[in-house]
Amino acid sequence: MGIFSGCLLASDYDGTLANSKGEIDKEVRDAIKYFTSNGGYFTVCTGRTKQGFHAYSEELMNAPVLLANGSMAYDFKTGETIFVNGIEKENLSALNYIRDNYHGIGIEYYGSDFSSYVINPDDRNVKHFNWQFIDFKVVNEYLPEAFPIVKVMVSVGEERCEDFQRFLDTVDLNKMKYIPQHGNFIEIIYNGSDKGKGLLKLAESLGVDRTRVFCVGDGANDVDMLKAAQIGFVPENGDILAKQAGNAAVKSNDEFAVADVIYKIEKYITKM
Repeated sequence: MGIFSGCLLASDYDGTLANSKGEIDKEVRDAIKYFTSNGGYFTVCTGRTKQGFHAYSEELMNAPVLLANGSMAYDFKTGETIFVNGIEKENLSALNYIRDNYHGIGIEYYGSDFSSYVINPDDRNVKHFNWQFIDFKVVNEYLPEAFPIVKVMVSVGEERCEDFQRFLDTVDLNKMKYIPQHGNFIEIIYNGSDKGKGLLKLAESLGVDRTRVFCVGDGANDVDMLKAAQIGFVPENGDILAKQAGNAAVKSNDEFAVADVIYKIEKYITKM
């Protein structure tokens, strides 16, 4: 038992838990250990898949990690998949329509079997896989054994990003959705998945009341999580969409954002 008993804190990784060098500062590590040693659950909620998330730390994360923007919860300690909200085979016709009608795109997809595949790979796909140290298979289609697919990432290039999203707006995506972005990749996930739904589903599996669910994130893909939590904290370096969705500000990721979050949660709890 401790002051944080029955609390769940989920943090985005890049730009939030990690500093601008991609490292977790000692001050942050010490704060998380204080949080967990006093009864709290701490985890990460990231857009990365299990294949590409190499920052798991048993020392820091004592709850299953939320992956692929909430599409999956995986317990790295036990090797157990807690839940998967993935793209099912009923969406195959829409996936094939995108592949066949918007040319010159490389399509990555990540199976719940923890395999990674790519259709028509380009340099961006290869760099993306290599950057995350992910082994991948080049294929011509969506393989049955990959379903449910945790997420699809389409390499379109920044210059065609908006055009591709306009194209997707004309497609019947069935039970899928895309995450609006401005960059080289567009991500497609199950329509019932987001970081917010994933966070609350994880809280339920841990027996944590919604009023004791907290999170911190800096980007547009954190918006649903920030809205779902009792308090959604946004670091100073967060983007405008995150700041509009959150209800509490903290120091930047280079000024130990997560440590500041834990300090503020403690103050909040003592006033309850």
